[in-house]
This record gives sequence, structure tokens and C-alpha cells, in this order.
Amino acid sequence: MSDVVTEAVAALNAKMDGADFDGSAKFVIEGEGSIIIDSDGVRASDDDADVSLTADAETFQAILEGELNPTTAFMSGSLVIDGDMGQAMKLAGVLG
Repeated sequence: MSDVVTEAVAALNAKMDGADFDGSAKFVIEGEGSIIIDSDGVRASDDDADVSLTADAETFQAILEGELNPTTAFMSGSLVIDGDMGQAMKLAGVLG
């Protein structure tokens, strides 16, 4: 597992602490690995999920730090979403 994924898992666990997310989502960080968010929490994994969000490490970090709006990233093509768009929107609301 890459350092980028390890740091992202820790940051997402902190953001998701106490949040109610009843679906599953996978962040695919190009060239680094994948992260799953589901009812069990956040972990490095390549399991199947309701929605997959794919971006490079820089885009993912900017979204995580609140410097880039996920909708803007999606509309500009920096973030690719595959699967349940409703789950993607719900996740964006939780991560706020």
C-alpha cells in the first residue's frame, strides 16, 4: 500500500467519524491504489462498491482538503464517477 493511500485512509477515517453512510464507495487513486468506504469504515481495499470515484493523487488530495469541490472536479473531467450517482452525491454531502 502506498503512502498516499495510507494517509488518505487516515484522513477519511477522521472525516467520516460519526457520519452515517449506509452505502459503499471506492476511491481509485491512479497509480496508488484504492480505498473503500462503507458501514465498516474506511480501509485500503479493491472490493466492489456501489460507486467508484477515480482521480489522480493531486485531485483526490485537493478534494479531501476542501480545496476542490467534487462536483467541479467531476464536471471538469478530473474526477470520473462510475456507478450509483446518488451514492456519490450522498458521500460528497458526508465529506462536506
